[in-house]
Amino acid sequence: MGFPILTVLALVPLVGAVLLLLAGDASARVVGLLTSLVTLVLAVVVLVMFDPAGGMQFNEVVPWVPSLGFHYAVGVDGIGLTLVLLTAILTPVVLLGSWDDADYAGGGRWGSKAFFALVLVLESFALFAFLATDVLLFYIFFEATLIPMYFLIGAFGGAKRSAAAMKFLLFSLFGGLIMLAAVIGLYAVSAGAGQPTYLLSELTQLDIDQTTGRVLFIGFMIAFAIKAPMVPFHTWLPDAAENSTPGGSALLVGVLDKIGTFGMLRFCLGLFPEASTWATPVVLVLAVISVLYGAIAAIGQKDLYRLIAFTSVSHFGFIVMGIFAFTSQAQAGSTFYMLNHGFSTTALFLVVGYLVARRGSQGISDFGGVQKVAPWLAGFTLFAGLSSLALPGLSPFVSEFMVLAGTFSRYPVFAVFGVLGMVLAALYILIMYQRTMTGPVKPAVAAFEDLSGREKGALIPLVVLILVLGFFPKPALDVINPSVEATMQHVGVENPVPSNEQEQPR
Repeated sequence: MGFPILTVLALVPLVGAVLLLLAGDASARVVGLLTSLVTLVLAVVVLVMFDPAGGMQFNEVVPWVPSLGFHYAVGVDGIGLTLVLLTAILTPVVLLGSWDDADYAGGGRWGSKAFFALVLVLESFALFAFLATDVLLFYIFFEATLIPMYFLIGAFGGAKRSAAAMKFLLFSLFGGLIMLAAVIGLYAVSAGAGQPTYLLSELTQLDIDQTTGRVLFIGFMIAFAIKAPMVPFHTWLPDAAENSTPGGSALLVGVLDKIGTFGMLRFCLGLFPEASTWATPVVLVLAVISVLYGAIAAIGQKDLYRLIAFTSVSHFGFIVMGIFAFTSQAQAGSTFYMLNHGFSTTALFLVVGYLVARRGSQGISDFGGVQKVAPWLAGFTLFAGLSSLALPGLSPFVSEFMVLAGTFSRYPVFAVFGVLGMVLAALYILIMYQRTMTGPVKPAVAAFEDLSGREKGALIPLVVLILVLGFFPKPALDVINPSVEATMQHVGVENPVPSNEQEQPR
């Protein structure tokens, strides 16, 4: 084993959080931002060294509790690397965009030092979750991410922050406990086969009987569906988004919830290929319901943060649809969608946060005519909204098109319903923009200041990435595609051959 770059990458934010707490109040923000930028540089180094055709790379495997088959094991493939980069990019963006949020959020009870430290701890735990190649290690960090996120909501959020944080925690713990039972069951299966282990590389080689595999799949899938979040397990998200800070919500939806969809690809399909194809009809139905319900609910929202939360329920429906369509195009689009959704939703949360901070209200009806007094703010809001609705030329369009095209080749009915979700997306974004940005200038809006240099600086990297990947997605897809092909091969499903009869997964 060479230099443990993945371990260093994931530990840097944790070390930075400790240094930040030891720093003075004046320098704490700078220490936090610099730490996140160092982490981003390390993630880029891993990207440069990564061989897309090389499978799982930079592997570090060290026995931790040999008697229980527990290892400290990390590695990265194209799917994991995509989400590592997403996490490393969004963290400095959120820290810069939320520079002063903690000073007034939650009554200033904890302050910016604690806010920045919690964000870095969350980044570290999320990176470990995306890198873990030991199932128990993944579970530990899957649950550990709840701790900093709970405090980011409960200590810095809105008026109902305590109830929202508790609801988030209870839903997540419920899913985690079910997954823990499945993890223990998986270990028991491996012990019964004479090789007790939690290593993903060894568990994927086990011959698990059909009934056991399906039961264990359900345990993992429920936990990931809650995290994702999918209907009917989604109800915690709107409350959490409404009562968190914009930066906290951006990390919750942009990074933390991706652990759920990542887990579906890595663990559900990797460990239980037969059960995954068996459950596909039900999962696709739930995915379509999520797409349509999330979009329709977003149209009816009166609170800006809840609107964005429901749009994400719809978007996660697309991601899950792509995963379980079992075509390489749809799964690559789904992975790319995770990346693009993180960028667009973070931009949307940040610009809405700037609106709310200036107006002192989250109600859509309290705005009007913003584009006349704050054109930069209105322009970035429009761009973030168009990105969220997947306008052609922007990166979310590429991933959404790939998901729908790949799904249509095997499940055309589900793809048709997905297209309806795209139409509804245009409605909820354009209605929101019309009601907040256009029309007569309301008195409370007339005194709005336009975006500051710092606020623009937080948004511009997201705009650039959305534009570049919208016109030139090939570099990202070159990283993603080989890992998707390996997943498809492991599950034993081939892409449909064009014919008059729809081929089903084998």
